[in-house]
Amino acid sequence: MSNFERMIQLAEEVFATKNDPDQLDVNEEIIAQLQKLHPATVSERATEEGPIAWLLLIPTTTELMNRFLEKKISEKDLFERTSGGIKYEALYLCSAMVLSEYRRKGITKELALSAISKIRKDHPLKCLFVWSFSPEGDLGAEAIAALTALPLHKRQ
Repeated sequence: MSNFERMIQLAEEVFATKNDPDQLDVNEEIIAQLQKLHPATVSERATEEGPIAWLLLIPTTTELMNRFLEKKISEKDLFERTSGGIKYEALYLCSAMVLSEYRRKGITKELALSAISKIRKDHPLKCLFVWSFSPEGDLGAEAIAALTALPLHKRQ
């Protein structure tokens, strides 16, 4: 199985987006739309065998963030209602996936800090937010928030 196939399988195992209509089911069209919001929203680390880590971020407004955190809108709604051409104040740490043999090496942290730095050059980010699916996701989001000195809000 290729690294790409393993990454797709990992995404399905962790997020089970096919069974949850509220989650964003990421495909090439979604990635293209994310990159229109900001080129740094999609990050990848790869070896000669293919991708080993993927990171997706969604810059948005504080209003949409709050509606998402209060469970008034879904992740899919958050993405669909976020328009381009505005200044974003909130950044959704949408998903981070790393193949098992590459975990605990700081790859997600490196990708996230680089992407957030690039987005901050264009947008006055005031906070981060997350809907975590694992204890590792929670810890990772907290570490990124601490390193960027941005407050972190969590959807329960």
